[in-house]
Amino acid sequence: MRLLPRTLFARLMLIWLLGIAAVLAVSVTLFLGERDRFDRKVLFEGIAREAATAIDVVDQLAPHERERWIESMGRRRLRLFLAPPPEDARPLPPRFPLVESMRAALPDRDVRIYAIPQRDDDRGPHHTRLVAVVTLSDGTSLSMRLAIPQVPATGIASGTPSTPARALAALVALVIGIGGLTWVGVRIATRPLTRLADAARAIGEQPNRPALDEHGPAEVAYAAAALNQMQANIHEHVRDRTRILAAISHDLLTPITRLRLRAEQVEDDALRERIQADLDAMQSLAREGLDYARSMDAPPRLQNLDMGALLDSLCADAQDMGWAVQRTDALTATCRADPMGLRRALWNLVENGIKFGQRVDIAMERQASTLELSIRDHGPGLPEDELEKVFEPFYRTEASRNRDTGGTGLGLAIAHNLITAQHGRIRLENAADGGLVARVSLPVPPRS
Repeated sequence: MRLLPRTLFARLMLIWLLGIAAVLAVSVTLFLGERDRFDRKVLFEGIAREAATAIDVVDQLAPHERERWIESMGRRRLRLFLAPPPEDARPLPPRFPLVESMRAALPDRDVRIYAIPQRDDDRGPHHTRLVAVVTLSDGTSLSMRLAIPQVPATGIASGTPSTPARALAALVALVIGIGGLTWVGVRIATRPLTRLADAARAIGEQPNRPALDEHGPAEVAYAAAALNQMQANIHEHVRDRTRILAAISHDLLTPITRLRLRAEQVEDDALRERIQADLDAMQSLAREGLDYARSMDAPPRLQNLDMGALLDSLCADAQDMGWAVQRTDALTATCRADPMGLRRALWNLVENGIKFGQRVDIAMERQASTLELSIRDHGPGLPEDELEKVFEPFYRTEASRNRDTGGTGLGLAIAHNLITAQHGRIRLENAADGGLVARVSLPVPPRS
């Protein structure tokens, strides 16, 4: 690949010029071959007509006059003699152009044409001499040596003379070959662009993905470098925002603790309980904000994980809390995930299902390259336009924004971040018979 030009423009120009050169070369070859075929056809037809005239004259002569007349005729392109062909003579194929011309000129006679190999000298190539044999009306064999340009022996032996059908087949092969060459060339030239587009699309799903390879055509390398710089700026911007959120959430815990201690000094029991409830909400929000910041910044520690055991443990913990959570299958499978991060994400999904659907069913299904989990509640579901919005931080579907029912709006956002960081996918959909289904796709390790 180092021999290719550096710019995409130069590569496309090179492909175009090579294609045009190939088209011109094959076109000139076809033209010269067709012209040679036409010239030979005209020559063979002239020889055939001249041979037909000479044969008619010889056939009208008396047998004792033929030898003398043949010796005195001495034509330039024909040499007649009353003898059979040599033993090393080989008949030409019926489709040879000269055979067709002779049979067209002598339709009522038995005409056979033979090729007799000969060598000009000890170092020269093999050539052929053509001899036509015709049976006269009295049964005598008349041989004619045809004075045509020397033809290589390989051309006679092949028996595949140039025809319009062969020229058309060669032209079709040219078109197919040039089309294939163009496809390969354009594919080589545009593959970096496709890879660049795929990488740009993947940045939104995996902001922490590795930087792009900046090799390839100059234009693509420049675009890849710009995209890498943009990704680094976005990552730094998100990291700064995450640090701010984590710092605020962490620093809020100290004054909340002081306020909780001071609230104990309030003598009014009802007021003290309301203050404690507000402080509990503030503390929960601060902790979930801190968890959200960690879910965006902490790299996952991927390892092979027994998903069946993880789901059984998750269901057992939920049942200990009095929640109606159960598995609807008994499969065992291994996936590639971070145990702590995945457990936190699945727990958030189960908690969300219990909050809005009272009962949660968990199922697992093994696919070719992924492990599919479904966490279904039996609640009212969600409108179609909110199935993606609920993964946004601090988004709550209830207009009242009640803490007891609406939550902080970070549970699904944290689950989305944790699963995406582990090269997984999560999506929500409404079940046909009611309820909301969270589908999680996780990569599985390759089988040995």
